[in-house]
Amino acid sequence: MKQRTLAVVSAGLSQPSSTRLLADQLTAATRDGLDKLGVRLDIEVIELRDHAHDVVNHTLTGFPSASLKRAIDAVAGAAGLIAVTPIFNASYSGLFKSFFDVLPDRALTGRPVLLGATGGTARHSLALEHAVRPMFTYLRSVVVPTSVFAATDDWAADSAEGELRGRINRAGRELAEEMERREPVAPADPFALSATFEELLSNE
Repeated sequence: MKQRTLAVVSAGLSQPSSTRLLADQLTAATRDGLDKLGVRLDIEVIELRDHAHDVVNHTLTGFPSASLKRAIDAVAGAAGLIAVTPIFNASYSGLFKSFFDVLPDRALTGRPVLLGATGGTARHSLALEHAVRPMFTYLRSVVVPTSVFAATDDWAADSAEGELRGRINRAGRELAEEMERREPVAPADPFALSATFEELLSNE
């Protein structure tokens, strides 16, 4: 039986978070799709709010903390990625962008990615296509056709089990199919992921 690892990046800032809720539902849909394809799945969830200070420090120093390094390694080594961001001012959040800025070059090349976003109103939905998708295309990811935006009103009972649910299921199925048919891609530059600042100091 094939086995794949899925990294799930949620950039929600509050607890509980609608961004994390959407990420969890996309994860469940992807897991169901892989189950039907006979693929076992390991899941690594990364809450970016837990790494916010470390992301800033890494941006300034060029070295990740031990916990941020584990998150980076999980994303760079996964067979697939779900990335969900809240939308602020018609684009992804600063924390979301900053995390992907500190990934090693080519870390996401050839990686199947499912994109999701949340926002207060449906007028933010186009941000997925004019801001988030272009970023991952630039990173040479394989972005699945269906992305999922959930506005506040979409979580009402009828919407959540109607159009939103159908879109989540379709997106999860698309990611599952990409992950099943592609052999996992090794990180392009494993040495860039191998040492934290503390580890380098200990080797002096």
